[in-house]
Amino acid sequence: MTPRLTLSLLGGHDPTEFAVAQWPPGFVVPATCLSGSFFSLTASADELSLVCEAYLLPDMLPADTKHESGWLAFKLHGPFDFALTGILAAVLNPLRDAGVGIFAISTFDTDYVLVKGEQLGTALVALREAGHTIRD
Repeated sequence: MTPRLTLSLLGGHDPTEFAVAQWPPGFVVPATCLSGSFFSLTASADELSLVCEAYLLPDMLPADTKHESGWLAFKLHGPFDFALTGILAAVLNPLRDAGVGIFAISTFDTDYVLVKGEQLGTALVALREAGHTIRD
């Protein structure tokens, strides 16, 4: 059985715009980017990825840095036990079926799913039709 979840947009009725950037491995991300209401920094041997509030990013980008703004973030209200299965899929599958692209981030307690701002209406319809509750 697919779980029915409660989600909310970060920033509420005036959703916060986020940006996603990719830097070379080993780059030192400016501390300014690691502030705001939400950020995620992920490092691997191949890249350094940062999600942060879009307004924090433009002046900090080194030349030739890949980045994209215009993302809005849904928070899945947890916490979710690690033994639970299908939590993220319950959100991603309806979005996939509606043609909504995503960027997903997981934390210890919960997950965040980012969608492009221009796809927000489609995402909201798809999530509600799947039985999820969108909290203001």
